[in-house]
Amino acid sequence: MMDSTTKDAPRRGGLEVWSPSAMPPLGADLTDEQALACSFRVLAREGFAENMAGHITWQRPGGTRMLVNPWGLWWAELTASDVCEVDEDANVTAGRWDVTPAIHIHTELHRARPDARVVVHNHPYHVCVLAALGVLPELVHQTGSMYLDEMVFVREYAGEVDSPRLAAELAGQIGSAKVAVLGNHGVIVTGTDLVEATYRAASFDRACRLAYDVLVTERDPLRMPRGAMTGMKASLIERAAEVYWRGAVRSLIRDEPEVLG
Repeated sequence: MMDSTTKDAPRRGGLEVWSPSAMPPLGADLTDEQALACSFRVLAREGFAENMAGHITWQRPGGTRMLVNPWGLWWAELTASDVCEVDEDANVTAGRWDVTPAIHIHTELHRARPDARVVVHNHPYHVCVLAALGVLPELVHQTGSMYLDEMVFVREYAGEVDSPRLAAELAGQIGSAKVAVLGNHGVIVTGTDLVEATYRAASFDRACRLAYDVLVTERDPLRMPRGAMTGMKASLIERAAEVYWRGAVRSLIRDEPEVLG
């Protein structure tokens, strides 16, 4: 029988343990705009999007400009040709449409966090349930391991974040966290690339739903050993994220090929 010291010892995981020798391909060569449009629709299909609310910004390597969705389109209807580009001060530099001032949430977080190349923000329902309760989700399933030591709760609600000053204050409250639950508001998820950020965001509302369903039973959940969660976290980000992305995009393009247009 393992003692607590053994259980808490970090387990190895991810590519350090196993790397696939071959994987089913995505099946399409996507432009950056097409890939981002796919991310919007994938998350909409997962229930992450509250219709017209929210943004995903992608600050590609070597630059400060960001690809982003325009104001006026639901995530579920966005296509590659709808994607806009903004500079680091939120000025639209390419695209057919306008971008809401809420984009400052993203520009200021990108400015403060060089690691946050992709920033996802929206108001998924089960996240908002916990945001209304003022709590972070308890990690009660192995997929939740990817959020170990990565979450912060931002309690203060002051209405729309629609200026660089308010957005910079929010970025300061988020700090280095990769997931920020915003009280009475929604969630911000960051990633080093589009694949990682999409997978992390897609899984987070489910993690919140599980946590809430366990919470309302008023029973104590089984606790996962921290050491085991450490290894699982690496495996989820380094291996599962790519598999999720490829499967989700293949399914999306098969069902909604117009997303690439």
